[in-house]
Amino acid sequence: MHSIKKTMSFKIVYNSSCQSVNPFLVMYKVKNNRDISRLGISVSKKVGNAVVRNRVRRLIKESCRLRAHTIDKGFDIVVVARPAIGTIPREDSYRKVDKALGSLFKRLSLISPDTTPLTKS
Repeated sequence: MHSIKKTMSFKIVYNSSCQSVNPFLVMYKVKNNRDISRLGISVSKKVGNAVVRNRVRRLIKESCRLRAHTIDKGFDIVVVARPAIGTIPREDSYRKVDKALGSLFKRLSLISPDTTPLTKS
């Protein structure tokens, strides 16, 4: 999955009306008229210090990487971490982030409900 890096691309996705929320994450999507999907991740200082923010970013990227084969093509997707995600214990963090992302992908119809991601060993 490719990355969204430009501020203007993030703004276009934020201004879309298609979003979904859960206690840990907010996900926005918009069609990008390309044959690839792109992912942008935003983790603010409210989530925690730099170590926590980078860990959250890595967990989101890894979960999306493992789901990449099931995600529909042609969308720009932005995932925004909410402050509650920084309080998840380290032992449960990947499982909870993956579950939260999976529910948002399904709610936004980016993956079909019957597909399951590859599990992380």
